Amino acid sequence: MAARSVVALVSVAEVVAGDLADHLERRGHDVRQARQPWEAESLLSAGGIDVVVVGDDVTQADGRELLKRYGGEGGSDFILICRPRDLVDKVLALELGAADVVESPLNVRELAARIGGLLMRRGRTTQELIVLENATVDLRSAMVMHRSGAEDQLSPGQVALLRLFLASPRKVLTRDDIIAAAPAENADAFDRSIDSRIVRLRRKLDTETITTIRGAGYRFDPPTPRTD
Repeated sequence: MAARSVVALVSVAEVVAGDLADHLERRGHDVRQARQPWEAESLLSAGGIDVVVVGDDVTQADGRELLKRYGGEGGSDFILICRPRDLVDKVLALELGAADVVESPLNVRELAARIGGLLMRRGRTTQELIVLENATVDLRSAMVMHRSGAEDQLSPGQVALLRLFLASPRKVLTRDDIIAAAPAENADAFDRSIDSRIVRLRRKLDTETITTIRGAGYRFDPPTPRTD
C-alpha cells in the first residue's frame, strides 16, 4: 500500500486548523501541526512533509524563512496564508518559491482542494475519483462529495458494491453476481435485501446510473461527461 501523504499545518488559526485537519484526514492524508515556528523547525527538519501550510498567526518574515530553508527544489511545497492587501508579502513569497499564497479569511474546502492539487502534481495522491451526475466519489476515502457541498461516507459494503459496478460497465449483474463479489455486511444478503442495498447506494450517490433490469439484475451505465 502506498504511504499516506503528509501535510504540516504551521501556526494555522485553531478554528481553521481543526476543520482543515479533519477534512484532510478523511481523505487519506496524515496531518501534523506546529503552533510556533520553533516547533515547525523540528517538524520540517525531520523531512517527509509533502505540503506545508503556514498560517497568518506567524509573521510573514518567519514564514518566508521557513520557505527558504525547507521549500524549493526537493523540499516541501509551501502554501502561505496572508492577510488581505499584503501584496508585497504575497509577491515576495511567490518569488521565493511558494507554491501558493491564499488570503484570509479562508474557505476550508477551497484550501483543501488547493492542497490536493499540489499533492497530485507531486504524484502523492492515491485518490480514485469517480465523477457522477451530481457528485464525485473518492473511493479511497469512501467519501461522496455532492455538488451542493454536502458530503456522505460510504460503508465498506457500499464501496465494494460500487467497485463491482465500475468493473462491469453496461453489463447486467444478477443478484448471485452481487452476493458472490460484494457480499453484504451482515447475514441478510439475499433476495430483496439486494434491492435495498441498491436503493441505499443510489440515494447516497444521488445517481440514476445504476438501473434495475426487471427479472435480470442491475446495470451500471457510466454518465456522459459534462461539457459545461
